[in-house]
Amino acid sequence: FMEKFKEEQDLKFKYRSALIYSLVTLLTCPCNTTWNLTYGLVFLLVPALALFFLGYLVKSKLWRLLTGCCKLGPSMSLGTCLQNTILCCHVSWDTVLAPLIWVAVALLQGTFFECAGSGNVCIVRYLCSKLYAKGTLDYGNCTDQLPLVPCQKTKMDDVQDLLKELKALSQVLGWILIGLVIISVLIGTSFARCQSPVSLQQLNFWKIYLKQEQKFFNMEATERATELAKKNVKGFFEASSEKENTSTKEEEHNPSREEVYIPSTEAWQQISSLYTYNPKEHYYSMLHKYVNKKGKRHDSRASQRNRMYPVLHFVDEPFLSSTDAL
Repeated sequence: FMEKFKEEQDLKFKYRSALIYSLVTLLTCPCNTTWNLTYGLVFLLVPALALFFLGYLVKSKLWRLLTGCCKLGPSMSLGTCLQNTILCCHVSWDTVLAPLIWVAVALLQGTFFECAGSGNVCIVRYLCSKLYAKGTLDYGNCTDQLPLVPCQKTKMDDVQDLLKELKALSQVLGWILIGLVIISVLIGTSFARCQSPVSLQQLNFWKIYLKQEQKFFNMEATERATELAKKNVKGFFEASSEKENTSTKEEEHNPSREEVYIPSTEAWQQISSLYTYNPKEHYYSMLHKYVNKKGKRHDSRASQRNRMYPVLHFVDEPFLSSTDAL
C-alpha cells in the first residue's frame, strides 16, 4: 500500500509543472466579493481533479477490468460483481491520494485559500465580527475591504492584518488533511496486511516474481513481434508471382520452421483477466496459471462464479505497466 502511495507522489510531481505552475502564472485574484471564492476554489480544486483523472488513466488494473467488458458473454455472478466493485473502490482510493496531497500542499502555502476565503461570506463575517467586537473597525467597512486583502489594496492596516489569519486557517486545514490521509493510509495498510492470505516473505517473493515475469514477457513479446513484423514486411516487398503464390499456399498447409507462433485470442484473454487468489492453487499470476493449465479449456470469468477469494491488488499492476503511458 505504501508503494501505491509513493507512486501517487511520483505522479503528482511528474505532472506538477504542467498542471500547477502554468496555472499559477495565470492566477490573479480578482479581489472582489463576487469572484474571489470562485477563483480560489478553481485553482485549488481543478488541478486536483486533473490529477484524479490522470491517476485513472495510468491504472493498468482498471484497463484490465474495462477492456472487453461490454462484449456479449456469460452474465457475471453476484460474487464477481462484488469483487469488481471492491476493485474499483480500491483503485479509486489509490487514485485519490495524489489530489489530496496537492490540496494539502496548496493549503499549506495558503495562496489559493486566501483568495477564496476573502470571498466566502461565512469567513468574512467571522473575521469582521472579531474586529467589530474589539471596536477597532466598522463592520461594513471591514466586509467591503476584506476582499481586497489578497491584492494588498486595502488601506486599512487592521483589515490587512486579517491576511495572516486567513493563511493560518489555511495551514491548519492543510495539516488536518495531511493527518487524515496519514491515518487513513495507516489503517488501510494495517487492514490489508492483517487480511493477507500469505506470509510477508512469500509476498516479497511474489513481487519479485511479478517483476521478473514482466521483464521476460516484454523481452519475448518484443522478439516475437519483431520477427512477425519483419516477416510480413519482407513478404510485402517481395515481388509476387504465380510460383510464389503457389509456394505460399503450400506453406499454409505445411508451416515452415520460420513461422512465428502467436498465441490465440482466447489465450490472450485468459492471461489478461484479473487475478483472483485461490488458496487451493499456487499460482502467482494469470500467466502462471495459464501455462500450468495449458491445453485445458478454462473460462476465467466462469471459474470465479460463486467464489469470494481475496483479490491481491499488487498482482495485476506490474504486468501491464507498459500501458502506463496511456
